[in-house]
Amino acid sequence: MTSRAVEANCDGLVGPTHSYVGLSPGNIASQANAGEVSDPRAAVLEGLTKMRKLADWGVPQFVLPPHERPDLALLRSIGFSGSDASVLEKAWKDAPALAAAACSASPMWAANAATMTPSADTADGRVHFTPANLLTNLHRSLEGPQTARSLRRLFPDEARFAVHDPLPARPHFADEGAANHVRLCAEHGESGVNLFVWGREAWERWEGRYPARQTREAFEAVERRHGAARGVFARQGRAAIDGGAFHNDVVCVGTRECLLFHERAFEDRAAMEAEVRRAADGLFEPAFVEISEADLPMEDLVKSYLFNSQLLVLPGEDRLVLLAPGETRDNPRAHAAAQALASSNGPIGRVEYVDVRQSMRNGGGPACLRLRVVLTDAELAAANSGQRFDAILHGRLNAWAERRYRDRLAPADLADPSLIVESREALDELTAILDLGGDFYPFQRAA
Repeated sequence: MTSRAVEANCDGLVGPTHSYVGLSPGNIASQANAGEVSDPRAAVLEGLTKMRKLADWGVPQFVLPPHERPDLALLRSIGFSGSDASVLEKAWKDAPALAAAACSASPMWAANAATMTPSADTADGRVHFTPANLLTNLHRSLEGPQTARSLRRLFPDEARFAVHDPLPARPHFADEGAANHVRLCAEHGESGVNLFVWGREAWERWEGRYPARQTREAFEAVERRHGAARGVFARQGRAAIDGGAFHNDVVCVGTRECLLFHERAFEDRAAMEAEVRRAADGLFEPAFVEISEADLPMEDLVKSYLFNSQLLVLPGEDRLVLLAPGETRDNPRAHAAAQALASSNGPIGRVEYVDVRQSMRNGGGPACLRLRVVLTDAELAAANSGQRFDAILHGRLNAWAERRYRDRLAPADLADPSLIVESREALDELTAILDLGGDFYPFQRAA
């Protein structure tokens, strides 16, 4: 059955504790900028500007709120006690690495929030979500339960939406969400092919330079629980992981019929293409677009994040638009590769650029900041209207961020107990702006 549908974006708001602490092995930008001073206010405003650009282009946008940080529940669970200020002070004194993890604003990267399957592809005709357990890194493994709560507030109608709990927090089911998933189709409302890209198998002995974060078994579990049709499982290239592509969206992006990827993205490119073609048989003809290592070496790829761009279907345009980070424009080889895409007769018609430098310095481009969700008109209408982004909400969130966020945050500032109060006050106001209810955050439920 075919319904009119669009690919909406659920963008993560950058949290008040946005900082450069270097918590993510394999994320070269995160490691390179560890210890630098961040600007949380600029970071959230950059994200809002990106949302406004897409909303003005006619792409539906929703806002996903930051999580409460620091996560004092984590610190209390590992033996720190006393007042909130005392817990934070003791943790930074005795276990600074754990304290840093508890303060991370990483939920801003909504591409890792969950894997979703649209109603056109599911057995029960509902939109399904599985929040990622993100267990490879401590700071990210804290996110799953609150992400589930956030998605249930955004998509509350259980007749239309199924928000599952994260997969079991076991290494066998290590799940990094939609950063390793691409859906291809002829039209968004028609049946499509779900490409699940995994880095290792559950019982495999991994000996790579950096962690392979996604297991095949995790995606197989997601496919089963969603009742997803036409799943294709492809292995991420070992060379890509070792080169700094900690998620597949660092080397690959796709939408509709188009899959754009780097030469090193897949361990067996020919097998991937053959399986996608078989799954798409009778539905559509896939368009595979590869950029070679010779044209864009891995070093330039990781610096520029060309593939961590948003590939967009825009109203009134026959060809796709690639929304790339400013770093792509600033890197000569990446810029040449991007312009070659636009000047060809392929599926990508033009390239636009956006500044998300605060996110990029932690290894997250435009695509990291959003979770793509394919929705019919009825499903769009059933989402929480308070989180639907428009010019009015943009203005309210801009003013909120200007009032509530610091413009300078060094890693040492995360130990400041006043940051707890500042963050909670900001988030408490945000729940009213987004119509999330007065019990959305743990500190609100404890009050």
